Amino acid sequence: QVQLDESGGGLVQAGGSLRLSCAASGRTFNTYAMGWFRQAPGKEREFVAGISWSGGGIYYADSVKGRFTISRDNAKNTVYLQMNSLKSEDTAVYYCAADRLTVAAGKIPSYWGQGTQVTVSS
Repeated sequence: QVQLDESGGGLVQAGGSLRLSCAASGRTFNTYAMGWFRQAPGKEREFVAGISWSGGGIYYADSVKGRFTISRDNAKNTVYLQMNSLKSEDTAVYYCAADRLTVAAGKIPSYWGQGTQVTVSS
């Protein structure tokens, strides 16, 4: 079992930045792929970014490429999402996710966090 605890959400103006963190429980964090999804009101949950257990494989949704950066610190059992040049359309609840194999678009991960709200004002 993996428990995920997100933090770092909040209200920011368009063009600003936020960094989300996701702390994971368990001693096997470094064997899990990690990632982020988001869900805006009235929309389906969508993939944002994923990172392999080693950090060697990184994937982004087209909508965030060049603006968001995912990273992980296996010593701290934490994955991060640095979000720059935020737009109003980035407003959503952001969910941390973990899976033994991969966290990527079109694949439902095994574990989810509770979500953290990100609101971008225009």
